[in-house]
Amino acid sequence: MTTAPVPAPPAPVPVHQRVADLAAAHIVPWQEGYLQDRSQAVAALARLRRGAGRAAGELPDLWSLIDTDPLHGTGGAGGTGDTADPHAPHGPARRLGERELIRAEDALHAALTLWAFHQQSRGAPMHRRHTRERPAGLGAAVRRLMPADGIDEPVRKRLVRAGSAPDLVTLTQRLRDLVSLLRREDIPLDYALLAGQLYVWQWPDGPAAVRRRWGRSFHEQRRPRPAPDADTAPDANTLPDTDKDAS
Repeated sequence: MTTAPVPAPPAPVPVHQRVADLAAAHIVPWQEGYLQDRSQAVAALARLRRGAGRAAGELPDLWSLIDTDPLHGTGGAGGTGDTADPHAPHGPARRLGERELIRAEDALHAALTLWAFHQQSRGAPMHRRHTRERPAGLGAAVRRLMPADGIDEPVRKRLVRAGSAPDLVTLTQRLRDLVSLLRREDIPLDYALLAGQLYVWQWPDGPAAVRRRWGRSFHEQRRPRPAPDADTAPDANTLPDTDKDAS
């Protein structure tokens, strides 16, 4: 008589995914509230956008606004509930080390403040979940700034310059310049996906990995800009796909 093999326990939630989950858990209700003109969300957005392009420690006012407690505990399976991928076989999140915590908090701060800058005075959601059918990663979003049949070289150089930043603060300052262009054209971005990438970017070999993803999505996004219809409805599920290659 043979016994059935015992399945291996699910792997812990990757740290970059926890950062992405937490970014989505913050942004989704803020974005919904802002678009409905709720005073609490409008005030939160005003506080957040002052931090765009600045180091996390520069604005103590944001420490009570951005809840990083989920990064300090072990949590449950799958991250933050309704933003998690229901098909991902993740186990309980492990406790993070000090360096991981610092980098996770810095990535979260950068993504949330950039989103707030992007969302300011926009009547449509500027955070949108990335999917293969509707790419919303940074490279794809920047590509949508350009004509369908050509490359806007100055804009492409801004993306390249962001990817070559020497540190996270410089990177967020350069991303802020790109986000200002996206904001002007009402082009959304997946800020949960970006938060996870900003975490990865801070580790050795991380910048190269993130640049490859941005470059790949830039070259894969060849479609002309869609009419402003489907992009105008808030998306409650903002966790990026598990397939990040197209993001």
